[in-house]
Amino acid sequence: MTGEGIGFGKAILFNEHFVVYGIPAIVSAIGKYTTAKVESTNKTGWQLNDNRKATPNYKEEKTDQQKDSINRILKRMNIDLSKKGIEITLNGNLYCASGVGASAASCVAIARALSDHYELNLSDEEINEIAYEGEKGYHGTPSGIDNTASTFGGLIWFEKGNDNVMDKISPPSPVEIVMGNTGKVADTTAAVAGVRARKEQNPQKYAEIFDRAENIAYLAKNAFQEEDYKELGKLMNENHKLLQQIEVSSRELDFLVKLARDNGALGAKLTGGGLGGNIIALTPGRELQDEVATAIEKEGFQTLKTVIGASREG
Repeated sequence: MTGEGIGFGKAILFNEHFVVYGIPAIVSAIGKYTTAKVESTNKTGWQLNDNRKATPNYKEEKTDQQKDSINRILKRMNIDLSKKGIEITLNGNLYCASGVGASAASCVAIARALSDHYELNLSDEEINEIAYEGEKGYHGTPSGIDNTASTFGGLIWFEKGNDNVMDKISPPSPVEIVMGNTGKVADTTAAVAGVRARKEQNPQKYAEIFDRAENIAYLAKNAFQEEDYKELGKLMNENHKLLQQIEVSSRELDFLVKLARDNGALGAKLTGGGLGGNIIALTPGRELQDEVATAIEKEGFQTLKTVIGASREG
């Protein structure tokens, strides 16, 4: 019996980092995904074949975190491998890099594959909770936003709290984006800790930044629903400025953001943990998407062309 599962990549469109402190964020699943396959073996414990394509050193640098993550998932699901073990195989077309939700996509895919293999028939809500547990292995105290997008797909309004608020945003149609990869593997745990330390040192400055970030989220939600991409682009640019102010951007990220804007993107910003990883550029229409992607590739960086706002079935 082989169990199979899928988890989608993601792009945080607004308020990564701020989301940890209860500020609303907007996240979208993207059209790229990770798959997991689980098969029984005669050995005890688990083995992993990770066939995902990745940024150089991404998988190597995440090995310990990945082990911790898989062990957490198995423990949360009460799966005992002391008598009969399993082999987990990861594939899919999501290129592993910082900022695309690669760890969450793998957690969701593995949880689904285990549910399928052991015939547990878990709901999406249960899969999401298990994946969140797995994300702790990678991020320490994750916000829960990545695994939520990866599990449910579509465009999501997310607020972290004792009970997370999660609302679907339904834009009239999906819109094209370009993600540009700096090629640097980012340490999200370190980035989150850095923000916390600086926030404690400068509470007044950070309170003002956080207020503006909250305001941007509500304006962006409206812009999405009205398909006002010009406004959405402006808000993305402003959100990037706030992320620079809390010191989670980098030279490479700022370079790619400027490059995308100079080549016609309506807005661009870092996406994910920052300090490396990816940027996201808003490029409505195939033509603009191609132009921006080509400009980024000419500078020697990898791109991912996809859409945001599509439902999981889409």
